[in-house]
Amino acid sequence: MPSAFETAVVTGGSRGMGLAVARQLAEKGANVVIVARDQAKLLDSLSYVKADAANKSNQRFHQISADLTSSSEAVRVLDEVASWNGGIPPDIVWCCAGSSHPTLFVDTPVSEFSTQMNHNYFTALYMAHATLRQWLPREHSVEKPGAPPSKPAPARHLIFTASFLAFYSFTGYSPYSPCKAALRSLSDTLSQEVNMYAAANPSQPKVRLHTIFPAGILTEGFEAENRIKPDVTKLLEAGDKPLTPELIASRSIKGLESGQELITTDFQTGLVGRSMLGGSVRGGFVRGLVDWMLASLLVVVMVFVRGDMDKKVRDWGTKFGVSGMKPGRNSA
Repeated sequence: MPSAFETAVVTGGSRGMGLAVARQLAEKGANVVIVARDQAKLLDSLSYVKADAANKSNQRFHQISADLTSSSEAVRVLDEVASWNGGIPPDIVWCCAGSSHPTLFVDTPVSEFSTQMNHNYFTALYMAHATLRQWLPREHSVEKPGAPPSKPAPARHLIFTASFLAFYSFTGYSPYSPCKAALRSLSDTLSQEVNMYAAANPSQPKVRLHTIFPAGILTEGFEAENRIKPDVTKLLEAGDKPLTPELIASRSIKGLESGQELITTDFQTGLVGRSMLGGSVRGGFVRGLVDWMLASLLVVVMVFVRGDMDKKVRDWGTKFGVSGMKPGRNSA
């Protein structure tokens, strides 16, 4: 995953992590469709995606301008991809679209909570719904008694992009973190649900669900976030080192190739995630046992981490008041 000439759709594919993912899938031989709103940006980005394609003479590339906060647009995108692909649905759909608006809860306009949910949760949910309606057979296939089992086609992959904040949120991320936590829950639910379709139609391609949990990513969006982000939030993030989109993409793809469902892209997120997985698929007994051992350690560590963060926030209030900003800097 991916093998040569599979077709991948990447939403949010005109910049940041989505663009890095699209290019690296092209480098591995996939046909790639990038989706975003800005048509001009898409055209520029498509040239970048093609630049180091594994086999430029045979691979195919396409871009679609769409506002995926509309469910009908997600359906249109998947229909257009299938038409462009000779009537065949894509093999990989990777949802990278989204944006963060880090502000204090009471300072955030109520409308922004809806905007954040639309951009970070519903764009992925609508794509997932349209995708699975294309991929999943709606009737039970009856195989002839005694017939040799047919070899199933390669699995298809639906990939969500969540965040470290889906595991552990803190001051300043109330508009954003719940959206990413919802994605993780959706992924867990669908991961189980698609088993029913696989069992009823064993000769059809299986569907695998995956979710990526990056921490900070060095993108234009990250720079925009920092312009409105409360100073108290920056204090709590001090010491964290954002990674490049290219590194996040390569670690994500490596995790997909190893068969993981929930994929973290740095050591700290991996540790914190282990303490929050509950009934999520962990990749077998041995991996689950290791997760349990590390999570047991994290229970102790996180008590001190949370206590330290709480103290920093209280000290901030005592020193600077309730704006979340240092004196001389206006809030968003």
